[in-house]
Parts: sequence; structure tokens; C-alpha cells
Amino acid sequence: MKIIKFTIALCGLGLIFTSCNDDKRQIAAENVEDYSNYVDSISTLELANASSNWETIENEHTAYRFAANKNVDELTEKEVLQKDIEESTSLFEAYKTEVMVEREHQEMVAFKNNLRTSLLGENHINDDMKFEWINKDNILSVYQNFVDTAQANKDTYSREDWDEIKLLYEAIDTRKNTVENEGLTSSDNMKIAGLKLKFAPMYTLNRMGAKSEENAKAKE
Repeated sequence: MKIIKFTIALCGLGLIFTSCNDDKRQIAAENVEDYSNYVDSISTLELANASSNWETIENEHTAYRFAANKNVDELTEKEVLQKDIEESTSLFEAYKTEVMVEREHQEMVAFKNNLRTSLLGENHINDDMKFEWINKDNILSVYQNFVDTAQANKDTYSREDWDEIKLLYEAIDTRKNTVENEGLTSSDNMKIAGLKLKFAPMYTLNRMGAKSEENAKAKE
């Protein structure tokens, strides 16, 4: 009789153990599915939107992946679920690469817009490089503000800043050739010539200094 009771007890423990394993596997499978669903939903977001909220997305991804891995690691047979996790992780990393490229693009656009705003005024940051808004009546003030701003901030500009400044400056010069034919006064023309003489050496010296500083930092 005791043997029968002992056998029944062992069977009961076996059922409990099997039930616990089944519960663990069910929880693990659900967490892996949650992780996969999260990655799938994130990968459909527009890159610009994802870039703006990337810190939040990455924190959420870390939490989902941790939960999935934690429960799968406790299983004896976990190959299938582990493969699902790896596939979702690979998808996320590929999407992350795309988002980082988009973020670099956004930062470049913001950098150019901020620089352009300071040099040309906030009303002209969306214009193309033809600068058709510059005319014989405002071109002197455009040069004046451009050169004064560059002079005031010359110690803070990087090599990339100076390269962008040069592009803008050359675009203004190109526009000047057109404006001269529209009746630019000789007085304004002479003042602009003086500003150009001031800008040329300032650009050359400060860009060289910025590049030297950049090279020095690269060697550290």
C-alpha cells in the first residue's frame, strides 16, 4: 500500500513538473512573440519619426528583448524560440542602421539651416542657392551681415562650417553679377568690394586654423 501511495506521489510530482515546464514555455513563447511584434511595428515607422524618438524606441527594444531572452534562457529546449529572437534582433539592427543614416541627414540639414539663418536671415533658409531675393537695394546689407556674422563667430566655426560658408558666399557673388546689371550703384559696389577684401583673408586663415585643430584632435 505504501509503495502504491509513493508511486502516485511521484506521478503527481511529475505532472506538476511537466505543467510548470509547459507554463514556462508558454510564457517564453508569448514574450518572444511580443518582442517580434514590437520589432515589426517599429520597422514600419517613417525614418524621420523614428529618428526623432530613437532613445525611447531603443529603451523599449532593450526591455522587450531582455524579457524574451530571460524566459527562453530558462528552457531546456529553446532553439526555435532563440532563432526567432535572433531574427527579430537582426531586423531591428538593420532598421537601426537606416535610422542612423536618416539622423545624420537631419543633423546636416539642421546645421546648414542654422548657419544659413545666422548669415542670411531666417526668411531665406528655404531658398535655393540662386538667391533671387537679393537685389540691388539689399545686396550691400546682405554682404554686410554675412561678413560681420562670420567675423563675430570665426573662432567657433569648424572646417565644415567654413566650407558651407564658402558655398554660400560664392552663391552671393554669383547673384551679384546679375544685380550689377540691374543698376547697382557705384557707391554700394565699392563698399561691397571692401567687404570682400575683408572676408577673403579671414576665410583663408580661419579655415586653415580649423583644419589644423581638427587634424590635431584626430591624432590624439
